[in-house]
Amino acid sequence: MADSGPIVVREASGEDWPGIWPIIAEVARAGETIAMDATPDEATVRADWMTPPPGRVTVACGPDGAILGTANMYANRPAQGSHVASGTIMVDARERGRGAGRALVRDLVSWAAGSGYAGIQFNAVVDTNIAAIRLYESEGFTTLGTAPGAFIHPTQGSVGLRIMWRQIRRG
Repeated sequence: MADSGPIVVREASGEDWPGIWPIIAEVARAGETIAMDATPDEATVRADWMTPPPGRVTVACGPDGAILGTANMYANRPAQGSHVASGTIMVDARERGRGAGRALVRDLVSWAAGSGYAGIQFNAVVDTNIAAIRLYESEGFTTLGTAPGAFIHPTQGSVGLRIMWRQIRRG
C-alpha cells in the first residue's frame, strides 16, 4: 500500500498508461466485476480506455504520485442518448478501501455536471460487487433494475447485472 495521505484525481495522459494498464489487466484477470476478456490485448484496451474528448480519462494518485485507480467517462449513447454520461472505474486491488474509488466517482459526477449531462447511467454493475454498489449508492446512485444471470462470475456462476442511475439535472 502506498503512503497514507490525500488522494488526488487528475486528467490522465498517455504517459500514465504504464500505471493504468496493470490495474485494468488485474481486473480483467479476476473476471469478477467487468465483462471483458480475461487476457485482453493491451493495444486494444488502450485504444478503448483512453477515451478522447469530449470524454475524459482520469487517474487517482496517492501522495507519492503512484496511480491507485483510473476512470474513463463519456456519453452513454450517441445522438438521442448523448445527454446522459457513463463511465468505468477501476482501482488497484491492493489500494481498495483507501478512498480512490470514491474520489474517482465524485470526480466523474463533477465532470458530468460541469459538462451539462442530465445524469449518469452505469450499464452493468455486477450484483456481487457489493463494495462498488455501496459506494455508488452512498454517492446518490440508485438501481433501476437488474438483468438476472447476465454476468458469468468465475466462482459464483450466473449473477445479475444492475443498471444504476444518478440524476444530475431535470429535463
